[in-house]
Amino acid sequence: MKVDVVVLGAGIVGVCAALHLQMRGRSVALVDRAEPGEGTSYGNAGLIERSSVVPYAFPRSVPTLLRYALNRSSDVRYDPRDILGTIPFLFRYWRQSSSRNLAIAARAMLPLIEASVAEHDRLIEASAAGDLVRAEGWIAAFRSPRRFEVACAKAAALASHGLRLSTLEGSALAAVEPSIRTGDGGICGALHWLDPKTVRDPGELTKRYARLFQGRGGAVLVGDAGSLEPSGRGWAVRTAADEVDAAEAVVALGPQSDTILRRLGYAIPLGIKRGYHRHFTLREGTALHHAVVDEEAGYVLAPMRQGVRLTTGVEFARSDRPVDARQIALAERRAREIIDLGTPVEAAPWLGRRPCLPDMRPVIGPAPRHRGLWFSFGHAHHGLTVGPASGRLLAELMTGAEPFADPAPYRADRFGSR
Repeated sequence: MKVDVVVLGAGIVGVCAALHLQMRGRSVALVDRAEPGEGTSYGNAGLIERSSVVPYAFPRSVPTLLRYALNRSSDVRYDPRDILGTIPFLFRYWRQSSSRNLAIAARAMLPLIEASVAEHDRLIEASAAGDLVRAEGWIAAFRSPRRFEVACAKAAALASHGLRLSTLEGSALAAVEPSIRTGDGGICGALHWLDPKTVRDPGELTKRYARLFQGRGGAVLVGDAGSLEPSGRGWAVRTAADEVDAAEAVVALGPQSDTILRRLGYAIPLGIKRGYHRHFTLREGTALHHAVVDEEAGYVLAPMRQGVRLTTGVEFARSDRPVDARQIALAERRAREIIDLGTPVEAAPWLGRRPCLPDMRPVIGPAPRHRGLWFSFGHAHHGLTVGPASGRLLAELMTGAEPFADPAPYRADRFGSR
């Protein structure tokens, strides 16, 4: 099979890259070892996070670091066996999270964040996926008055971004989410971010986008992305059906991108943040209408087609470690303090892996030393949010169009890679 571009990775980032290249007249093959939307894109909290204009930084306050060091938190855990191997990435992440560097990262990500909802809306309409998406925002919930007060002040500082926001306390919160416990031991106040959208099944949304790509003539193939190698025409990769020969190749493999990077000699510091989810029924008379982030316990509750999805924070551990259910068990205990969860839907929790870079922005653009090779990975917590915008930017760069955002902050050589 001969195509203009082969895109490696059928998660939300790869599917959107394939779609945008196709829109610009390129013939594209999308290759992954599994069907679209069955990896990291399946398991997230389902937020198209228009309000997340400040990236997730590494904590720099000593009390917070000491709390995480005890390894008893539901929002951040680590495997002691792997901590030495994780320290180089964490140190770079910590350095990039200074006030100055965080401001740089926020400015770099802002064009993708600002375009997130509009770019999704175009694909949602074209793929007939409106039944999966709700335009009612999400709720950031706080247990302590002090944390709520600080959050309100930070939200006010974002006024220049034109974000719509409601402050919920007491009866106002009860009117929006009657089943959430308030008062002592519960939620004292919340911020309702109104601009984001939420997705009832992120994996299915990715599949709908992939079907749109196929319906327009694109090829979705099961194959070994790790078999990518230079060919006479450009790049070749083996699939179950045939070898794909392409003039250009895009590495959009999320947490697996490093397998190709290392083989081709690129020292890009890609880290992995593991995370878990599990679906629960709700007890009779209990309902959840919005995605709710417990900002102090570090988990998300989101209504999904499969049930209420409980999504954990971050676990730092070697990517191939087996499931460690302690983090999600702790998150479940904390969640039951504020809502009447019923029984788990699955027998065991799902484990996913977020691909992260220490400066809190992805790599989008050409490979420095290989002609016709392009990168799009490292989207961390925002793969679902900025997948379509990221795909648009990459396609504009690959086709010589005027990019809608400055691509310089996402260059692959910013780390001084070999």
